[in-house]
Formats: sequence, structure tokens, C-alpha cells
Amino acid sequence: MSDTLREIPTFAARGAGLPQGRRAAGRPTPREWSRHAALFLLTGLTAAWAGLSFMVPAAEVEPALAAPAAPLEYLLYVPRYYLLLLAATGSYALAHPQFIYDGLTFAASLLSILLAHEAGHYVACRLYGVDATLPFFIPVPPPFPTGTLGAFIKIRSPIPSRRALFDIGVAGPLAGFLALLPVACAALLTATPSPPLPPEGVIIFNDPALLRLLAAPLGVSDLAGIAPNPFYMAAWIGLLVTSLNLLPVGQLDGGHAVYAVFGQRVHRHAGRLAFLSMLALVPLGWLWHGVPSGFLYVVLLFVILRMPHPQPLDERDPLGPARLGVAALTLLVFALSFVPFPLTIR
Repeated sequence: MSDTLREIPTFAARGAGLPQGRRAAGRPTPREWSRHAALFLLTGLTAAWAGLSFMVPAAEVEPALAAPAAPLEYLLYVPRYYLLLLAATGSYALAHPQFIYDGLTFAASLLSILLAHEAGHYVACRLYGVDATLPFFIPVPPPFPTGTLGAFIKIRSPIPSRRALFDIGVAGPLAGFLALLPVACAALLTATPSPPLPPEGVIIFNDPALLRLLAAPLGVSDLAGIAPNPFYMAAWIGLLVTSLNLLPVGQLDGGHAVYAVFGQRVHRHAGRLAFLSMLALVPLGWLWHGVPSGFLYVVLLFVILRMPHPQPLDERDPLGPARLGVAALTLLVFALSFVPFPLTIR
């Protein structure tokens, strides 16, 4: 899932760090607004389908297809299975409208987190006069489990200073985390006990530290024993995306923060260390949890490491104590969001 944004706690005064004589970034045109709004609405539909698919009992919609017996049947088996599964899921949801409500709840919760994250980046860019696009939301058709690959903005002009780089980088994950907190609380306040699970063939979502810390105060004594609900799935995915974006690699948000605080050399070494750490987790995830869940991290980080990090036009401006405090807060957000082994298959 790609980079996202949220509403922004801004750390810069309006216009601070704007090079003398530089014009502020232009406003989006009506055509741009319509294009980005269409992507957002389409992502809402695919995310809603993903949310209801989470909640619909798999046994109720499993297509009854005979095993293929001829070469042509092998070619048609997967598309037939896919179409029958979609039709059965849709029919079941129409017959049980609660699942449609669950899908809409999941989509609204997840997209509010993603939108807040991207809005944080976008507003910070506007404050510094950096030209950036509106958020691009990426819809993915079923059966992709989240309905989206996230969202991103594209920066189209240089970053004026270290302060601007830091503020733009951390505004997204911090704003997204603020939007995520009420979703996480709703997940625990509406939690219900999970029915007994079979001894094998079960996917377990391992809980980030934030959910474990909130569980007891919100009346959940056994976090591992609750049934997933739409708020929980949105919060869990939002925390996963936040932790991924805060890895200190390349042009991820964490990479921007490390570059701004420590400089180019530390940024380069931190990215390599993060990549090697995630690479080491892949075989451990397979041995301990039955799934090499870190493999996707490794592939993504390898690609990001190949991209050069843009240099701010002015690298001499100090961040100051306030921003260093925000950097420590951002590190805390990463610790509350990161799970080295997100899934367990038993």
C-alpha cells in the first residue's frame, strides 16, 4: 500500500521557508478536482466491497465447482471461480444488509485515515509554496483484501529547506495517526468475542502496540479473543500503512524525517540497515508464523532504495528544539504502529 495523508498538525508558519521571490503553488483546476474525486469515490466502492467481504462468512459464498478435467477447463476455472465468488458475495450481502453497512463502515474508516494522511502532506506543501498534486487514491478490484493500495501525492517542485522537508514528511503520518485514534477506540468499544476457531487454516492478525495499550482501558480483557469488526480492520490496516511509511528509507515519510534531522549520510545508512533488518525477518516470519509476511516489505524497500532522495535547496537551517521534539513523537508513533510479523497462519 502506497504513501497516504491525513489532516495536518502544522509545524510551520504560513510562508516560512519560502525562497524570496518564489510564487506560491498554483491551485488545483476543476478538471484536477474532478479526476481526484472520481478516484476517491471509486476507491470507496472497492474498499466497501473489501469490507463486506471481510465480514461475510466464507462458507456461505464458497463456489461449488467441480475440479477441472480437461485443459480448457483449467484455463476457465479461475475466472469462473472469481465471477461466481463475486456473485455469491453480492447476493449474500443483499440478503443480509448488515454486511453492506459493515462494508461502508470499513471504507469510511479506512479512507478517513488515508485522506487525513494525504491532506497533512498536501497542506504542508501549500504552506511552504511547494507545488504538489491533490491525493491520488488507488482503487483495487476484489478480491484484494483492502480494496485499495493507499494514496499518494506527487511533489512537482523542489523542497526549499530542511524544515520544509521535515514538516512535509511528518505531517502526513502524524495527522493520519490522529484520525486513526477514534477508529481504534471504536474497534475496541464495539468488539465482540470471537467464535471458537478451528485448530488449523486460520489467519491471525497480530495486534500493534497501540491496540494492546488501548484494550484494557476500553474494557477488552482478551484482545486476541475478539472477532474482527470493520473498525478493527480499518485501524489495523491504517497502523500497518503508518508503520511502513515511517520506515527510515528513501522517500518514505520516515526517510524524509531522518534526512532532515541527521543529514544525507545517516539517511543512506539508515535505509540500508532497515532493508537488511526486514530481509532478516522474512525467514523468521516463515519459521515462527507460517508466512513470509516481510517479503513484500523487502521488495518495496529495495525499489525505494534505488530512488535518489531529493536535496532541499537550503540544508543549513536548523530544525530547532520544537521539531526535534516532534521527531521524538514521530518515533513513538512508529513504535505504536509497527508489527514485525503482521500475520500468523496456523
